[in-house]
Amino acid sequence: MSGRDRPAVEVEEVAPDNPDAAACLARYFGELANRFESGFDASLSSAPDLSGFEPPGGCFLVIRNNGQPIACGGFKRDDGAAYIKRMWVADEARGMGLGRRLLAELEKRARSRGYKLIRLETERSLTEAQALYRSSGYVEVPAFNDELYAHHWFEKRLD
Repeated sequence: MSGRDRPAVEVEEVAPDNPDAAACLARYFGELANRFESGFDASLSSAPDLSGFEPPGGCFLVIRNNGQPIACGGFKRDDGAAYIKRMWVADEARGMGLGRRLLAELEKRARSRGYKLIRLETERSLTEAQALYRSSGYVEVPAFNDELYAHHWFEKRLD
């Protein structure tokens, strides 16, 4: 396959109100509503919107493939740690290593903003996410928040 034939996958930091961020979140929330036993309502979660994800303390990334948004994720400041939320890869883009790439990019950007600790949580049915976090050096810790949809809490030192 020549360079011209390969899909152009790019990562971009965007404003939380970016239309591609909104498109990714809409698809993500729909998937969660289908996967979670109790359904999903973003307004009941610990991050009902993307406020706090803007610089300097936050960051929101969109990954596009040939210009189409296919993944997203971000972090905001929470008790001195970078708190990752809304990490998602479109079903049609899974298996391309984008989840790992997105997580590594979020860690890099959190480190560059001075964070020493990064945290996240996930719901029990998201086994792929749990495996990704564990294989990326995250350790399971006691609950650090009361996120309604969380069953597993993780953190990683960024030293």
